Amino acid sequence: MSETRIDHDRLFKELLSTFFEEFVLLFFPHVHEQIDFHYLSFLSEEVLTDVTAGEKHRVDLLVETKLRGEDGLIVVHIEHQSYIQSSFSERMFIYFSRLFQKHRRRILPIAIFSYDAIRNEPSSFTVSFPFLTVLDFRFLTVELSKLPWRTYIRHDNPVAAALLSKMGYNEEEKVEVKKEFLRMLTRLELDEARQRLLFGFFETYLRLSEEEEVRLRDEVKTMEEKEAAKVMELIVSYEKKGMEKGIEKGIEKGIEKGMEKAKLDVAKRMLAKGFDADTIHELTGLPLETIEQLKP
Repeated sequence: MSETRIDHDRLFKELLSTFFEEFVLLFFPHVHEQIDFHYLSFLSEEVLTDVTAGEKHRVDLLVETKLRGEDGLIVVHIEHQSYIQSSFSERMFIYFSRLFQKHRRRILPIAIFSYDAIRNEPSSFTVSFPFLTVLDFRFLTVELSKLPWRTYIRHDNPVAAALLSKMGYNEEEKVEVKKEFLRMLTRLELDEARQRLLFGFFETYLRLSEEEEVRLRDEVKTMEEKEAAKVMELIVSYEKKGMEKGIEKGIEKGIEKGMEKAKLDVAKRMLAKGFDADTIHELTGLPLETIEQLKP
């Protein structure tokens, strides 16, 4: 059975657009000091066409904002990369040049690398000759797999909590990572919609086996009583929501199966009364091939 394809870009876009300021504060505090977050506007999705390669690329996230003490606007471009691409830095420059051509504003490019492999990604694209450097384009980067997850549990930051699931942990640490995520979630005290966003993001990338879930509960019981109660309440709450969702899906499937069976029964009775296949198809919506198979 093939795995359901994960829309990584959509997940990251949803997380970062909801918690944009928290993202900048977490990874680029020196940038956070300079941005005026009272002015934030998320720009419409940009689709850039590469005529030579015959491809279209969607820019992940564009944010229009201001620097403190300045009147002019700037654009922050955040690009998420979930797979290794040797020409990525060149693509970042192409995006930059196209966006600058359209907006004619200063653009701050940021790249987030979320694949599991550990490698040194470039943060620049250069065009040069022995006698002249024509271009030295630079951008900010976040390489999640190289980040020590334990360092980030000290941050009461929703982006840090969600991205624990993509940081540098090993298989033996998965239970502990989820435990610390849940502890962070209880400390953040977010509204239900934002809490659900973080939980859904985390569970997409770090899912425990049944045995690991049992170990998690055992470890939660060893916490301080008040904190343990909050974390356990969170676990039970999301397990209940998951069960309810499963029941809803089951009911939907049951209804669909029941409707299909009813259509087949009607088709059989219509065939017995001499109706032709085209008429039955028009009235029931069943494929002609299925109707033919029902004929005695």
